[in-house]
Amino acid sequence: MSTPRSLEMPDHVRSATLQTARGSFAILEAQPSRGVAFRRPALLIPGFTGSKEDFLPILEPLASAGRRVYAVDQRGQYQSPRSPERAGYAPAELAADVLAMADAVAPDGEGVHLVGHSMGGLIAREAVLKRGAAFLSLTLLGSGPAALGGERAATLDDLLGVLDPGNGSAPDDQAALTDLVRQIWHEQLEPEARADGTSDHIIAFLRERTLRTCPLHYIVIARFLLGCPDRTVELAKAAAAACLPVTVVYGENDDAWPTQEQDEMAQRLSADRICIPGAAHSPAVEAPMTTASILTDFWNGAERRQPTVHSCGRAKGAAAAGSIADQAS
Repeated sequence: MSTPRSLEMPDHVRSATLQTARGSFAILEAQPSRGVAFRRPALLIPGFTGSKEDFLPILEPLASAGRRVYAVDQRGQYQSPRSPERAGYAPAELAADVLAMADAVAPDGEGVHLVGHSMGGLIAREAVLKRGAAFLSLTLLGSGPAALGGERAATLDDLLGVLDPGNGSAPDDQAALTDLVRQIWHEQLEPEARADGTSDHIIAFLRERTLRTCPLHYIVIARFLLGCPDRTVELAKAAAAACLPVTVVYGENDDAWPTQEQDEMAQRLSADRICIPGAAHSPAVEAPMTTASILTDFWNGAERRQPTVHSCGRAKGAAAAGSIADQAS
């Protein structure tokens, strides 16, 4: 579970709703401090059990470079609307949502920078495989090439043993499943958070986020993380075809995908690889200024290479328009 250290909203960050061709999504939107966005926007996708708040420490530093930055809740995560059935959480559906978000934040069709953290990186990969021309760059942040293993896989197995022991053989009752999630929170997750010294107001947020996230989202994504195929070869081909710069960023103490595995993935992608000293699986929380600096440098470099990108034949054109409406926090 990603644990924000503070929920204080910076001056130039606001809660909003992003309207897209595939429905509405809860977001945090950061605007440049001088109000003028002269660089391309960025879209940040959180990981499993996470939310847009996991990026809160880096939003204002990223926007200060002159771009709009959007951190989102994926479908069924925290404040974004749920799908009524499991099929709505299939990776291909979540990737289609990401493409709709990209079209909404960049209706001029000129593309956005895409960042996926952990499971969000796997969904970002799916979106690039669907339509790489929608993006100007791809950052895989603490995200690996295939299924999780080790202790995290064992934790997911335990979760599915409680929430979905029959692997979907019985009708889904979201109210009953939410009760089971509540039980997991009270018996396991909250005691662990208190033992780690997490403050009361952060625990209150984590409780709300855990219980508001759709239990079907937990089930489908847990199974995806346990059986996700390695699509690195496909991604390398898609990125090359779209002239899409890729970087792999992770903390030196990442305990999800082994750092060697992420290194090897970067090599297979012909991507830059950056290890953040002192960080673990959530660099945006654990080393926010370093993470923001890495992303800004990478994005600025990708934009400087735009003429080369265009000469490579990226498809640019009108995209589905979207609008952003204020949402009460």
